[in-house]
Amino acid sequence: MGANDLRMDSQWLPFTPNRHFRKQPRVFTAADGMHFTTHEGQRIVDGISSLWCVGAGHNRKPINDAITRQLGTLDYATAFQASNDQAFLAAERIAQLAPGDLSKVLFCNSGSEAADTSLKLALAYHRARGEGHRTVFIGRERGYHGVGFGGMSVGGIPANRKAFGTALLPRVDHLRFIHDPVRHAYIHHQEPVWDEDPLLELEQRILPLHDPSNVAAVIVEPIAGSAGWYIPPKGYLQRLREICDRHGILLIFDEVITGFGRLGVPFGADFYGVVPDMLNFAKCVTNGVIPLGGVIVREKLYEQLMATDAPEHVIEFFHGYTYSGHPVACAAAVATLDLYRDEGLFERAGTMGRVLGDAFHGTFKGLPNVIGIRSLGLAAAVELAPIAGKPGKRAYDIFLDCWQHGSLVRPAGDTVVIAPPYIVERAHIDQLVNTLADAIRRHA
Repeated sequence: MGANDLRMDSQWLPFTPNRHFRKQPRVFTAADGMHFTTHEGQRIVDGISSLWCVGAGHNRKPINDAITRQLGTLDYATAFQASNDQAFLAAERIAQLAPGDLSKVLFCNSGSEAADTSLKLALAYHRARGEGHRTVFIGRERGYHGVGFGGMSVGGIPANRKAFGTALLPRVDHLRFIHDPVRHAYIHHQEPVWDEDPLLELEQRILPLHDPSNVAAVIVEPIAGSAGWYIPPKGYLQRLREICDRHGILLIFDEVITGFGRLGVPFGADFYGVVPDMLNFAKCVTNGVIPLGGVIVREKLYEQLMATDAPEHVIEFFHGYTYSGHPVACAAAVATLDLYRDEGLFERAGTMGRVLGDAFHGTFKGLPNVIGIRSLGLAAAVELAPIAGKPGKRAYDIFLDCWQHGSLVRPAGDTVVIAPPYIVERAHIDQLVNTLADAIRRHA
């Protein structure tokens, strides 16, 4: 199939420069294991788990078989006033994997929906316990929590906000960003140690400004993934948990990227030893095969919403989606979790993450325009000096160059990220890293 055979007039591509794409289309037609096949017959190694989703690699038979069985048994059923057996099973398996007393799973379909769901849960919880005045949310600069209006409001990536500012939630503030580009430009499987406390601003400016009694929740990614894989300072998340506890503020971890194995353990909460009040997930829960997301909630939130004087026929939390707990998606999730367990893929991600990080720091340091390298778990980022007056152009051109040479990498601003499936072999890492290094040199 050539470019002239593609009928591109109808689809508007998301998060894509559509004008340029039409001149140089990049179209997948098949995938298996670590590789895609394009419309031109080219094999492309998947260096980004197809946007952080495909932990177990593509075209895995156990997941495909589970979906086929489910389609022949129960294809779809409403989630309102009823449920299905696969949703109960998937919720149980996810809750068993979650840390601490995170025990209730509220399903949705994506990370964006999970973010908005968690924010609404925070408001409902405080209202149920007689503190409905807690309506302030605190996000973080350069945080990403999807593209719903709630998620954009607490998110902190300027390009996601600038066109929609007048419609964002009004009572939102943001923590300072977690990266020091001077002192911690190069981070290799460690937590950066700051001389100052990056959370002093929270205690000395943000909370006094809004009054802690008005704050509903703080939402952060354990690692800032969409911004370019930025790692929090040592002790940061632990201290954030302590501050939230002191003031009765809920702590939400957005683990759409870090959840289900990317850091070598089930969740970032496990990696850092911090239990949030809510944990948002999506992506790797079904290996990216079918959309599924959700929020894992601590027991106390659920019990508070159930402790109502309203008659039993009254709904406790007015929220949900047509496809919440979709039986086919939940069957895919159960099969995916089985596959991760049976093949030890979380542990493998931790092991291969060391290999990836070693390759990044051993290859990219000293190359033209490289100003930073960050690696932790099975993801690593190389930050590049921007072209004057053209932010993001250098990384975008390098992304295109890598594609032409058979490797899919991810540009994020002027950072390029590699985060392969957990089944990655050393040869794949060598190909991805060497292809990226050659592209960096060519675009110096």
